[in-house]
Amino acid sequence: MIRQMPFPLRPLLLGLIAGAIMTCAVPHARADGLADWKAEFPKTNFSRTAIDLSEIDFDGPTRDMIVAIDAPTFRPVSEIGEDDIGPQEPVLSIDIDGDRRAYPLRMMLWHEIVNDTVGGVPVLVTFCPLCNSGSVFDRRVDGQELRFGNTGRLRHFDMVMYDDVTESWWQQFLGEAIVGEMKGARLKVLPARLESVERFRARAPDGKLMVPENPMIRPYGMTPHTGKDGSKVPASWVPYPLPEGVKPYDRVVVVGEQAWLLSALRRRKTLKQGELELTWIPGQNSVHDTEVIAESRDVGNVVVRRKTPAGLQDVPYDVTFAFTFRAFRPDGKLHLE
Repeated sequence: MIRQMPFPLRPLLLGLIAGAIMTCAVPHARADGLADWKAEFPKTNFSRTAIDLSEIDFDGPTRDMIVAIDAPTFRPVSEIGEDDIGPQEPVLSIDIDGDRRAYPLRMMLWHEIVNDTVGGVPVLVTFCPLCNSGSVFDRRVDGQELRFGNTGRLRHFDMVMYDDVTESWWQQFLGEAIVGEMKGARLKVLPARLESVERFRARAPDGKLMVPENPMIRPYGMTPHTGKDGSKVPASWVPYPLPEGVKPYDRVVVVGEQAWLLSALRRRKTLKQGELELTWIPGQNSVHDTEVIAESRDVGNVVVRRKTPAGLQDVPYDVTFAFTFRAFRPDGKLHLE
C-alpha cells in the first residue's frame, strides 16, 4: 500500500492547481507585456531573439514561482520501500562515471528543474509536465557553469527556463537559448533513462534516489495533470499539423530529428533504425492518468541505444507528446510503425 503524504489541504490545493493548469487547454494571447518582462528580468537582452516573442504564452506563474531544486537530497535506492514511492513510478536516471542518480517525476512535476552535480559534471535535470518532456543537460556553456530557473512562461506548452548569468531564456525541449545574450547557444544533452524505480534499483543497486527535504511542502505522489492519456483534444491549436490518426497527446519517442509512436514500439517491443535500437518493457506508471501516480496506467519503459564497436550505448532520447515533437521539429520524421 502506497503511503499518501499527510497533506490536509491536498484536495483543495490539487483542485486549484488543476484549475490553473486547465487554463492551458488552449493557448491564449500573452497577458503580460515586454515592460513586465524587463522588470522581472532586468539583465535579459530582449532585442536578441531567435523567435517571435508573440509565441511566448503567459498563464499566471512568474519568475521562480515554480521553484527549482538547487541542493537535492538523496537516499540510497536500496533503502527506499513501497511506503516511500511506488515501485513502478517513473524517474529520470543518469549515470556519470559510476555516480548513479534518479529523479522521481513525483517531485519533478512540482519543481521542473534540478541543478545538480553528478560524477563531477554540473547537470540540469528538467521535466515539463505539460508536454511530458524530460531531459538532462550539461550546465556548462563555453566553459561557464550556469544555474537555471523557471521563467514561468511557456512556448508551445513547453517550459521556458532562464540562466542566472545573462538571464537569457532557454527552451526546455531544445536545450537552446531563444532570447537574450546567449541566443542560439545549445546545452549538451546527456544520456538519461525514463524508467521505473524498480528498474533503476535493479540496474543500480548502489544508486541514489532524490527525496524531498520536506515531504509536506508539496503533495508528492499526486499529480494535477490528469486525464491527458487517451485525450481527444482537437489538434487545431498545434502549430503544425499532425499525421492523420495521430492525436496531440499520443506519446512519441524522440531521438534528434526522428520520433516513433510509443504505441507502435509497444506492439513490436523492439524497433531498429540504422544503428539505433529502441526497446519497450512494461512496468511504468503514467503521470497523466489518475491523481495518484502509483495507481495510474502502465505506459511502459523505453530504452534507446546505439550500436557501437564497444557494444550498445545509451543515447539521449525523450518520451514526449506528439504535439511537442511537431511544434519543435516541424520537419522531423515521425514514424507511425
